[in-house]
Amino acid sequence: MLRQSSRSRAVLTGAAVLTLAASLAACGGSDDGKGKSSSADGTPAATAGTGTPAATGSEAPGTPTAEQPTPANGKVLMPTGPAANLSKVRDTAAGPIMMTKVTGAKSGVTGQVWVWLPPEYNDPKFAKTGFPVLTLYAGGQSNGYNTWTDNQLPIQEVDEQLVKQGKAHPFIMIMPVQNFNSDEKNALDCSDIPGQPKMGTWMAEDIPAWVRANFRTLQGRDSWGVMGASTGGFCSAKLALQYPNVYKAAVPIDGYFIPDSGLWKGHDAEKAANNPNLLVTQGKADVKMYVTAGGANGYEKEVVKSWVAKAVAPVSIQYYEQPGGKHLTSDFKKMIPDTLQWLSANLAGPASD
Repeated sequence: MLRQSSRSRAVLTGAAVLTLAASLAACGGSDDGKGKSSSADGTPAATAGTGTPAATGSEAPGTPTAEQPTPANGKVLMPTGPAANLSKVRDTAAGPIMMTKVTGAKSGVTGQVWVWLPPEYNDPKFAKTGFPVLTLYAGGQSNGYNTWTDNQLPIQEVDEQLVKQGKAHPFIMIMPVQNFNSDEKNALDCSDIPGQPKMGTWMAEDIPAWVRANFRTLQGRDSWGVMGASTGGFCSAKLALQYPNVYKAAVPIDGYFIPDSGLWKGHDAEKAANNPNLLVTQGKADVKMYVTAGGANGYEKEVVKSWVAKAVAPVSIQYYEQPGGKHLTSDFKKMIPDTLQWLSANLAGPASD
C-alpha cells in the first residue's frame, strides 16, 4: 500500500500511430502484490511545463500527443566491451530475457540487471544499426526481482507486436533491481542516500555506460527513455529530472513524488536534492513526460494532478487518467501498448550510419 500521503497510482490509454525509423521500416493479469496500493478528482489535462494545466483543445481524451524527436544524427555507437556474461532467465514469445550483475565504476554498486533485445537486434540486416533504450523500474521493493521481466507485464511481446504494426520502436529493454533488502521503510529511493549504496549514480550513470559498452546504441539522449510503475514511477520521474542529459522522456505510471525512506533521517538537504516534488519546479530539465493516474482513485488523482501542475518549463508533461483504473498489476498491463507508442513518438528510433 502507499507508504505516505504523496504516493499515488497512474495509467494511460490512447493511440499514437507512428512509423519506425527509416533504417528499420525499409526492411520490411493477475497481481503479484509487489506494487504499491493507494487510497483529487478531475478531468484529463495536459501541461506544457508552465506550472498550470493546459487545455487539450481538440485532442481526443487519452490520446498521447506525439512530438517529433530530435534526430539521432545517424551516428551508431558500437559496443566497446568488455562483453558481459549474460545468462538466460526466461523465454518470451519475443525472445529471451537475460540477466547479469553490473558493478558500477562510479558508484561501486553491484546489482542485478535484466536485459531484453528485440528480435531485430540480432537480425543480420541490422548489424550496423543502433537501437533506442528503455529502462524499466518495478513496483514494490524490487529486491532481487524486476516486475517488467514477469509474464504479468508482457512488455516485450507487446513491443514486438507493435513493431510489426509500425506503431513502436524495437527497444533494448534494461530492467535493474532497486534495493538490496526488503525493508520497505528503508528503501534506497533510487538515490545516493549518504552512507548507503549510491543507487542513483548506479542507475543513471553506471548502467547507461554498461549498456553502451555492450550493445549498439545511438549518440546522445534522444533515444533514451525511462518508465516505471508505482515505486518505479517515482524512480522514473526522479531520474529523468535529475539526469536530463541521459533521458529524453519518462513515463511515471501510478507513481508518487516525495522520497520517504527512513534512511534520509538527518540528511534533509540531500533528500531535497532527490525530491521530484521540488525538482519539477526548478525549470532545469528539458524532458518530456507521460504522467498518469487511475480514474478509480480520487486520492491518487489529486496527488498526481497537483504534481503535474507544478511543472515548470522546459519540463513538458502530458497527464492522463485511466477510466476506472486501480493500483493493480492488471491495470498496469493495460497501459503497455499506449506507453510504448508514446515513447516511440517522443524518442528517436533505430538508425544506421
